[in-house]
Amino acid sequence: MGRSGSPVDERIPLRRLAPLAVQHVLAMIAAPISTVFLTATALHLTPARTASLLSTVLVLCGLGALLQSLGRYGFGARLPFVMLPGGAAAALFLQIAQDHGPAVASGSVLLAGCLLLAVLPLYARVVRLFPPLVMGVTVLLIGIAMVRVAAQLVTGPQGHPGRSAVVLAAITIGATFAAFVLLRGVWRQTAVLLGMVTGTLVAAATGLREFTPAEGSGWALPSPFPYGTPQFDLLAALPLLIFSLTTLAEITGQTVLNSETVGRDPRPAQDVPRVARADAAVSLLGGVFGTSLMVTSSENVGLTKLTGVRSRYVTAAAGVLLLAAGLLAPLPRLLAGIPAPVVGGSGLVVYAMIAVMGADMLHRAELRDNAQAMVAALALAVGLAPVVAPGLYGAFPGWVGTVLGSGVVAGTLTAVLLHAVLRLAGRVSREPRLRTPDREPRLSSHS
Repeated sequence: MGRSGSPVDERIPLRRLAPLAVQHVLAMIAAPISTVFLTATALHLTPARTASLLSTVLVLCGLGALLQSLGRYGFGARLPFVMLPGGAAAALFLQIAQDHGPAVASGSVLLAGCLLLAVLPLYARVVRLFPPLVMGVTVLLIGIAMVRVAAQLVTGPQGHPGRSAVVLAAITIGATFAAFVLLRGVWRQTAVLLGMVTGTLVAAATGLREFTPAEGSGWALPSPFPYGTPQFDLLAALPLLIFSLTTLAEITGQTVLNSETVGRDPRPAQDVPRVARADAAVSLLGGVFGTSLMVTSSENVGLTKLTGVRSRYVTAAAGVLLLAAGLLAPLPRLLAGIPAPVVGGSGLVVYAMIAVMGADMLHRAELRDNAQAMVAALALAVGLAPVVAPGLYGAFPGWVGTVLGSGVVAGTLTAVLLHAVLRLAGRVSREPRLRTPDREPRLSSHS
């Protein structure tokens, strides 16, 4: 045990630490890989730039795991956390990049990270704005919007896919489902990764698509400002700014859950700002190096329960492995050759899971209350309208389209405002109950 005598501070011998750390890496590696390739394919990045972006994300995941696990100077809660590029945050990053350019998207990440740091002194007040009802609407809308983006990776920009693209995407999805059904434990958590591997191997073996790793030698070092100097546009950044605030509710649940799992009394008032501060710091680095917001994840909590090892030094060691993987040239360059239909197939699974998570959050919102059900219905209507009718606000001034043309922003703002009206009218509790995420491991689709 560590000096405190708590299991979370236990020092583990290297011969046991290494395999435990590898398990944690395997449990979370599909999320950064799939996110990077969805981003690279949507932004038409070259294989070399894709390899650099993957290197960046793995390095940031490693730094985040180290910061959260070891905790220094008010950053990180010293709990066994890992950090990932959030699926929902990546979806919003892509939306901004496609509408306003990747330089604006990078600037939006920097603004969102700064906002998260700025509001932490007001944590208790801000988190009340995002009960399960609002969070459910936000995550569901993100998932629905990004299913369309993932489908476009299969169909191509013209929307007319060849037979081989559809077949490869279907094989990838089928392999992912088979892995999730047939495997157990940590291997089940790699289902998305195994689906991508299967789709790529089939593509290479049958000639349906070429598998062309990025050229080059040496270390695949992260490259700062890959899209040029970041540009700052508050209206364009609004989706990520709102999302950065909603993460406080999610971080609260994640922190309480992890504390309970490792046998430490939950201390949300103390620990949540430390977790969020580390998220913001690594996200600011992400904005510099061309990624979206980085978020602390409970992907590894199921594994912690499964192994019974609750030491934060295991996830710290996983962070070291991620740093090494990010800087090891052959891995990012090899993975950069994954065909777009395979990435699209994986994306359909990942983002559909995000939509399901949103539906699950709504299920916790007590929709038997007709007033709350009406809020959810109106928020979804406002949020889905620009998704199914992209030209809805074409006749309005540009700023209207920027704000309301994003289904996530429109739906979330509607849910926040209408829920506030219900609270003022006394129709819902002013102190929403704290909800924690499911304790069962999920596919790698953290929101």
